[in-house]
Amino acid sequence: MVGKQTAAVLHADWKPRKGYTPTPEEASTRRAIYGSRIWHNPKVLVEEIPMPEIGPKDVLVNIKACGICGSDVHMYESDNEGYMLYPGLVRTPVVIGHELAGVVEKVGSDVKKLKPGDYVACEEMWYCGECDPCRMSYFNHCLYLEEMGFTHNGGFEQYMRIHHKFCWRINDFKSRFKTEDQIFEAGSLIEPACVSYNGMFVRAGGFRPGADVAVWGAGPIGLSAIGLAKAAGASKIIAFELVKERLEIAKRIGADYTFNPKELAEKGAQPWEKVVEVTGGKGVEMHIEAAGDPATIIPQAEKSLAIGGKIVDIGRADKAAPVFFELYQVRSLQAYGTQGHAGEGVWPRVINLVASGRYDPLSIVTARFRLPEAPKALERIRSRVDAKITIKP
Repeated sequence: MVGKQTAAVLHADWKPRKGYTPTPEEASTRRAIYGSRIWHNPKVLVEEIPMPEIGPKDVLVNIKACGICGSDVHMYESDNEGYMLYPGLVRTPVVIGHELAGVVEKVGSDVKKLKPGDYVACEEMWYCGECDPCRMSYFNHCLYLEEMGFTHNGGFEQYMRIHHKFCWRINDFKSRFKTEDQIFEAGSLIEPACVSYNGMFVRAGGFRPGADVAVWGAGPIGLSAIGLAKAAGASKIIAFELVKERLEIAKRIGADYTFNPKELAEKGAQPWEKVVEVTGGKGVEMHIEAAGDPATIIPQAEKSLAIGGKIVDIGRADKAAPVFFELYQVRSLQAYGTQGHAGEGVWPRVINLVASGRYDPLSIVTARFRLPEAPKALERIRSRVDAKITIKP
C-alpha cells in the first residue's frame, strides 16, 4: 500500500539533563531508557506520513479506536525545566498511542492465524522472544524491547504495521456489543486492563475471593483494576482519587467506597485511617498504586495492609519511595513492581472477561475526538477530569 496517511507524531529535542550521561547505546540509537532524563521540549503535531509497508509476518491494521493513556500525556507534558515527564523508554519522532483496536486490512505471506476482516486488539510490548529474559518468560523485560507508541509508530494513525504475534482477535465482541463503535472502544480498553491484570494476578499472584482491595488513582489503570477486582470476587473495593468525576466512574465500575485524599486532609484525616475503618481494623489484602505517586502512597498503604497483604505498584514515577521494611517482616507483607502485560495468557483472559460480560470497560470512556484533534484531546486530558479519551482515526 502506497501513499500518505494522517498521524499524530511526538517530537522532542535530544538534550540530556544536567548530571545524566546517556549510555553508548542510547546515544547511538537515540532510544532513551529514561525519557524524562533526555527528551526536551516535547510536542505533538498532526502530520502526513507514509503508509506503512508490511513484511511476511506482519499485518496491516485499520485503526478504529485508540485511547489516550497517562503515558501519552506524560510524554507530551514537561517539567519546569522543559523535560518530558514520562520516565520510561522513548524514541522520537514517533506516532504515539498504544491502546488500540481495529480491523485487519492485509496480512503478510507467512501469517496463518489472522485474515483480512478480523477484529483485533494489539499488544504494546513488542518483545523479541529470543533474548535470555524472553527465554525465561520475562517478556516484559526483553533486552531488545520495542514499545508501540513509544519507540515504534503506534495507534494515532489510520493504518499501523504490526507483527501478527501481537494481535488478538476480538471477533467474539460482535455478540457482546450492539455497535461497531462499542466493539472497538471496548477493544481499545483491553490494553490498560491487561496492565492491571498483569500486576494484580500475575506479578502479585492475586487475592482470594472475598478479600478487600484498595485502589489509588481512578484513571484508566486504576478503573481497570477496580473492574477486575470486582470480577475476581473482591468483597470491599476502596478507591482514592482527587477528581470528583473520576470517583463517580469508580463507583459505577465497582468501587464500594470512594474518598478524595485532599478532602480527607482538610478534615484532619488520612487515607490509611479510612482503609482501617472500612475494613474493621484489619486492613486490605491488596493495595494497588495506579496514581504514579509511590512516595506518597506507599507509606499510606503500609499502614493499612492486612497481615500477609500485598502492594502492587503499577504507576510510573522517576522518584524514590520510602519503605519501612520492619512492617514487611512482622506482618509478612509483600510489594511487587510490575511493567507491561505480555505473556502468561493475560490478553486472552482479559478478552474472555469482556466477551463474557464479567468485565465491562465501556463506562470508562468519557470523551471522543477525531485524529486531527489529537493535540486538542491531549490538552483536555491534562485537566485529569476525564477517565478515558478515545481517538477515532
